[in-house]
Amino acid sequence: MPVNTENIKAQMRKGFLEYCILLVIAQKPAYVSDIITELKNAHLIVVEGTLYPLLSRLKNGGFLSYQWQESVQGPPRKYYELTEDGRAFLSELEEAWTDINRTINSIKTRTL
Repeated sequence: MPVNTENIKAQMRKGFLEYCILLVIAQKPAYVSDIITELKNAHLIVVEGTLYPLLSRLKNGGFLSYQWQESVQGPPRKYYELTEDGRAFLSELEEAWTDINRTINSIKTRTL
């Protein structure tokens, strides 16, 4: 049975999507379309239908807060920002990412 690489890549993206979202929001408070644009600029394509549940989960977990800001282009917009718990969580994810990278690079250099 052939391996479905698209499925594996999708699972990998799911695994680090929250980390990427937090990295974007850590820079400055961000509106959903700003987050999507930043992720697209990094070649990580995400649609609103995927992003909203993740943002809700992160907010409900105490990692994000939001503020409504008036917009000249329509209704008020919800801008997300990291809470103190969110900054601590991001720090933990950064450590995990560093460890994973180190492990993968170690295996690659030994086997190549």
